[in-house]
Amino acid sequence: MKTITLAQGNGGEENRQLISELFFRHLKNDILQKAEDAAVVEDGTLAMTTDSFTVSPIFFAGGDIGKLSVCGTCNDLAMMAARPCYLTLSVVLEEGFETRKLEKIVRSIKKELLENGAKVVAGDTKVVPKGSVDQIFITTTGLGEVTVPGISASNVQKGDVIVVSRDIGRHGAAIFAAREGIELESAITSDCASLWPMVEKVIETGVVPHAMRDATRGGVAAVLNEWAEASGVCIEVDEGEIPVSETVAGICELLGFEPTALANEGTFLLAVRPEEAEKVVEILRSFPGNEAAVQIGEVTDSYLQKVILRSAWGTKRFMDLPTGELLPRIC
Repeated sequence: MKTITLAQGNGGEENRQLISELFFRHLKNDILQKAEDAAVVEDGTLAMTTDSFTVSPIFFAGGDIGKLSVCGTCNDLAMMAARPCYLTLSVVLEEGFETRKLEKIVRSIKKELLENGAKVVAGDTKVVPKGSVDQIFITTTGLGEVTVPGISASNVQKGDVIVVSRDIGRHGAAIFAAREGIELESAITSDCASLWPMVEKVIETGVVPHAMRDATRGGVAAVLNEWAEASGVCIEVDEGEIPVSETVAGICELLGFEPTALANEGTFLLAVRPEEAEKVVEILRSFPGNEAAVQIGEVTDSYLQKVILRSAWGTKRFMDLPTGELLPRIC
């Protein structure tokens, strides 16, 4: 008898197969099949998305499950150039959960809502018997106003350049370090942050990205592969240009992971026209924490629907979708 595995929630190949072969097979429609970060509805004027958060531990360096639940949903809206407006909040609590912890989480939610200019307009609270869930699970649904139409994973075009907003892999590395109690010479914090302020600034300058996506589960590798497949293009990336901190690189060596497969919660990729790349990088670097923003590659037609990783020695290899269990309960 087949059963669900942890690998099927990793944001990589197994997760993609589960979604396409089960959920899309039964629930498909023109909007769902686009598989964007957020669904664009109402003649392109509104964007809608939903996400559940089960991260463990619930408090980590750089954030907590409350901040993460707002960032995750608002960032999905921002990736469609949608201004976050309204959220719903559903909380499942384990019997015995400390009230002071819950208030700390709610304060984090309030702070991040202000960062996005959004508000919670409906919600639900359930308390289940001890052992039914691990402390607290949160589900948020967001509705946003689309400010620029046409941004899509299927709109990446030959000649575009790929920009990453900051160094990668911090959320995955921070969660792993917190979970395993690893003492690091230099402390690492999650990149957990709201992306709408950066996206809004980019759009205000007149830049219209062809695609944007936050590199959450499955990391940068998943985003680039999804774009290459959806747009029918080849994306070639210079390995040496991908910004990775020494601490994240060290944890990846310990885990046996590629930094490009580690989760992020405040890092995103943009596909833009080459003449807009310098302006975009300059804007991103003006935000604290994003000083490492950089162009990492470009879009070609050499191997359609594939991602090519170019080394400093001139060799090339395919960058595939991440597979395997990776780190469960990362968000």
